[in-house]
Amino acid sequence: MEMKAPVKVYMTRKLIGVEPEDSVKRACEVMVEFDIGSLVVVDSGRVVGFFTKSDVIRRVVIPGLPNTTPVREIMSDELITVDSNTPLREVLDLMAKKGIKHVLVEEGGEIVGIFSLSDLLAASRRKLETAIAAE
Repeated sequence: MEMKAPVKVYMTRKLIGVEPEDSVKRACEVMVEFDIGSLVVVDSGRVVGFFTKSDVIRRVVIPGLPNTTPVREIMSDELITVDSNTPLREVLDLMAKKGIKHVLVEEGGEIVGIFSLSDLLAASRRKLETAIAAE
């Protein structure tokens, strides 16, 4: 793992999302369908929020809200982003400082991907598999 490499090397470019008026149940169905732990919330083609499994637990299950609650009431609208050329080490430091598992990646002010700890694990696994194959 090259810690000086830009985060764009490791990020996921395919963003999967829901709309603000979609229900929490619908958002959870999408996360299960794609086997992911987070979604972007998109309104008129613009990312306006972020929704995670953790949000479901903390903001829906524990307070006892119905699964029909609109995502807009649960989502995080404070988007934490990094530039796609930010070194991986800086991104990981930011994530540790903020206590988050995902960060949105932008280029030219536009969100183009997401980086998560799962991306880091996948890259580590690929590197290990390559090293083993080379033996």
